[in-house]
Amino acid sequence: MTLQETGSGVALWRQVADSIERGIADGKFPAGERLPGETEIAEIYRVNRHTVRRALAALAERGLVRAERGSGTYVEAQRLAYPLRARTRFSEIVGAGGREPRGQLIEATEAVASRELARELGLKTGAPLIRIEALRLADRTPICVSTSWLSAERFPDAGRVFAATRSMTKLIKHYGIRDYRRGSTRITAVIVDATDAARLDLALGRPILVVDATDVDPDGTPLVAMRSRFAAERVEFLVENA
Repeated sequence: MTLQETGSGVALWRQVADSIERGIADGKFPAGERLPGETEIAEIYRVNRHTVRRALAALAERGLVRAERGSGTYVEAQRLAYPLRARTRFSEIVGAGGREPRGQLIEATEAVASRELARELGLKTGAPLIRIEALRLADRTPICVSTSWLSAERFPDAGRVFAATRSMTKLIKHYGIRDYRRGSTRITAVIVDATDAARLDLALGRPILVVDATDVDPDGTPLVAMRSRFAAERVEFLVENA
């Protein structure tokens, strides 16, 4: 395929990007699959690799593709329908969408309760906490980074348990709590910072959705306070009435 910049008024990189976008739309490049490599794309369109890189960068900025270092460029999956309800479970939501839920522990550290966290967890300011930072994925795609705080007294060694189970639901069950529900949820939108951009495979300047939530046991006693940062282009929140 030969592209012509002269006369068309459209830069070569834009023509390449538009062609790949059409291929994604008509199913030639299915969601989740790897695109041809830069050299192959350059040969197909008879352009140089710099033009290809600019075209792929433009598609990535629009959330249509995602580059994985050392692996290639992949077509982004459709947005994950993510219900926000009284009983919100990441693994169940992702599994219901036909995708494989995965969790990765980033770190587990000791912390102390700030005034705000103490209020959310029903503890005294300065009470010992366990802070768990985790990455959650659907198949290969990073969906959110979450920071969770739990009482170190009620959930001793919670970091080790999460590392073994990779699930907050299984962690809580490990301590004899069979069920829990969402006590409160607050959603805001911000621009991703450098740390979360790297974890979520996002370009700097992209928007993320921040969900601050508290989970409680059946008696209403707070269990976990969390802050989750979702890649806005990969999820669609559905607020459901309890």
